[in-house]
Amino acid sequence: MHRYILTGAPGAGKTVLLRALERAGHTVVEEAATDVIALAQAEGVAEPWTDPGFIDAIVRLQIQRQARAVGDPIFFDRSPICALALARFLDHPVSPLLRQELERIAEQGVYQRRAFLVRGLGFVTPTAARRISLEDAIRFEALHEATYRELGYALHAIEAESVARRVASILETRP
Repeated sequence: MHRYILTGAPGAGKTVLLRALERAGHTVVEEAATDVIALAQAEGVAEPWTDPGFIDAIVRLQIQRQARAVGDPIFFDRSPICALALARFLDHPVSPLLRQELERIAEQGVYQRRAFLVRGLGFVTPTAARRISLEDAIRFEALHEATYRELGYALHAIEAESVARRVASILETRP
């Protein structure tokens, strides 16, 4: 089974690419953090990312979604490696759950070892869940890149181009 990760900073266009891949008939798996944030905010927590348990909530949802995903290939909007980058970005500790999940995906070869780094578009559109400046998004992108490389992943950059060209680059580059 071929499982591919799309990673990158908030606002880079990963979700749009995921929708285009889905429309083209591919199986896709949604990003977990946005849904964790939306639920917490609906429950009255304005900034759920300030709670160190936030990372584990993301990881638990990622595990559920990964287990339910069927098809070949499957494209994932983020992965537990992104959760590690986020924990580092937020200065949260790396929890036992996150550490265990990182070990599991490495041992079981859950994802292809080449991930797609979706480069930023040069701007960030704020949302209730996305409250990051362009400067921080650029820093966060670099942290994602470093984290993936540290864990032995090769990254293929998906540059800021048209959606059609970005999707073509993903589909042409799959190993």
